[in-house]
Amino acid sequence: MEDRIFLCIDLKTFYASVECVERNLDPFNTNLVVADPSRGKGTICLAISPKLKSAGIKNRCRIYEIPEEIEYIVAKPRMKKYIEYSANIYAVYLKYIAKEDIHVYSIDECFLDITKYLKLYQLSAEGLAKKIVDDVLNTTGITATVGIGTNLYLAKVALDIAAKHTKNNMGYLNEQLYQETLWYHQPLTDFWQIGKGISKRLNRLRIFNMYDLAHAGESELYQEFGINAQYLIDHAWGKEPTLISDIKAYKPRSNSISSGQVLFEDYNYDDGLLVVKEMVELKCLELADKHLVTNNITLRVSYSKHAIKSTGGSIKINEITNSYQILIESFNYLYKKTTNPNYSIRKIMISFNELKDDIYESVDLFTDYQKREKEKKIQETILEIKNKYGKNSILKGMNLQNKATTKMRNKLIGGHNSE
Repeated sequence: MEDRIFLCIDLKTFYASVECVERNLDPFNTNLVVADPSRGKGTICLAISPKLKSAGIKNRCRIYEIPEEIEYIVAKPRMKKYIEYSANIYAVYLKYIAKEDIHVYSIDECFLDITKYLKLYQLSAEGLAKKIVDDVLNTTGITATVGIGTNLYLAKVALDIAAKHTKNNMGYLNEQLYQETLWYHQPLTDFWQIGKGISKRLNRLRIFNMYDLAHAGESELYQEFGINAQYLIDHAWGKEPTLISDIKAYKPRSNSISSGQVLFEDYNYDDGLLVVKEMVELKCLELADKHLVTNNITLRVSYSKHAIKSTGGSIKINEITNSYQILIESFNYLYKKTTNPNYSIRKIMISFNELKDDIYESVDLFTDYQKREKEKKIQETILEIKNKYGKNSILKGMNLQNKATTKMRNKLIGGHNSE
């Protein structure tokens, strides 16, 4: 693995930088936040410009947390615009690296295996990285930060930690450098894939840095984390055997699709059920569009201000189907069985599990085939109209009720304004 070289490229404060570029402003000299002002001062900023970061403002802050004496521009999120920029930047990567050697990690972050390209371009890893990010800057106006490593993990850590302390926004790590420079780095949450929960569990084992983790008793780690202890141990030593080709070849044993939404206000029991019905309808249409069926569903409901623990569960149903009429009956049952009617609802999540190709749809003596075929034709017609004229071109009566959310959410991408 020491002979391989990977890049991890991050587009610096991506959403905020796009908004600055669109206004012909320098993000390093402009105070700008990306947030929806219509949601009030409690709304979370999706991104802030580097200038605001340098003033000590946290990236995922709320509007009211920005000091009143600081003047700044508020840019409403435009997810379609950010996706367009991300696609243009990916096109820049393809000028230098084949798609087989690129793994898109998120809208603003990407891994590249540049091992075989260094000889081709007669450049060092730093030289090729600079060539690529300079092209991104010249093409789109977006500045990028780069981590360079001898495996995917080290490239990510080089980006997240080492690159922050360099003038050229690039960091480099191999296993030896990692152990020499970062073994005693704190906090543990700075390292990729170690969140607050895992950090607390490690602290309880008297592990406070990567040196401690590398020299901890493996049996104790496996007892605490199970099979996941292996990647913690590997990462403590700076090791990661996975290649981009492995990621692309990976096929999960089972598939699922899910949908979740945080409601803008407290919902009562009946209004929460309305939202569940809307969500199930949209996901049934997605199943039909992808020719998938299921007989396993999940519902999770969270309550306002964490008054009580979230409720819900999973059930298997007798039929393998994508029929809304059948699946909504099961969600109704699950909702009424598990949801507490005495507390206000603030978050709902549904999931369709163990997806199969629709050739496995249930067939039995009790199926009303005429009714099922009629529903399928209606689903196909709705999908055709929506694809041609937009998501809100055809709606049900329930979507027009006061507490319905589908009409509004159809205008969003990832829960944020699309235009």
